[in-house]
Amino acid sequence: MKVAVLDITGKDTGRKVELSKDVFGVEPNDHAIYLDVKQYLANQRQGTHKSKERAEISGSTRKIKKQKGTGTARAGSIKSGVFRGGGRMFGPRPRNYSFKLNKNLKRLARKSALSIQANDKNLVVIEDFNFDTPKTKNFVDVLKALELDTKKSLFVLSDENSNVYLSSRNFKNSKVIKASEINTYGVLNANKVVITEGSLEGINTNLSK
Repeated sequence: MKVAVLDITGKDTGRKVELSKDVFGVEPNDHAIYLDVKQYLANQRQGTHKSKERAEISGSTRKIKKQKGTGTARAGSIKSGVFRGGGRMFGPRPRNYSFKLNKNLKRLARKSALSIQANDKNLVVIEDFNFDTPKTKNFVDVLKALELDTKKSLFVLSDENSNVYLSSRNFKNSKVIKASEINTYGVLNANKVVITEGSLEGINTNLSK
């Protein structure tokens, strides 16, 4: 699959690059995508939720009424979860939501996500670029030139570029990552995936193993 290479002004440079069929042309595996997205979202959860249970409530431990003869259910403590102010029954406890997936499955999921975006014409290849200084306006100009100022976009760079990254931080709908940081959720969550020409080699190397 050949794709035209654009510059940061959105103009065709007249060059084309060949996208690897092993990465951008595979048959998407829906279950692999589901598992990788599920793992990504699970890893975002802090798991620090906590509510007090019966043993953690401060209060009297005396028996609050006699066992029989009241016509109501027996009750032994004011800290019981059936009373207002009592402990919560089966409440949330701190836990780790993360789980493991094997590398081959995650690799397949990411190739599937890239293949879906490539097949839907949502993948754009541009020349490598840099900014002299971190400046939001520079990144705004790039977004407007590529007609992405009102869309969710994911920019994939070949290496860490602090000027481009810092210039993009004010935009919640745009994200800048390195080729080694590609994940299934990020690729599918974007309306357009913008890949720099220099990052293609890194993507192919990481996902063709």
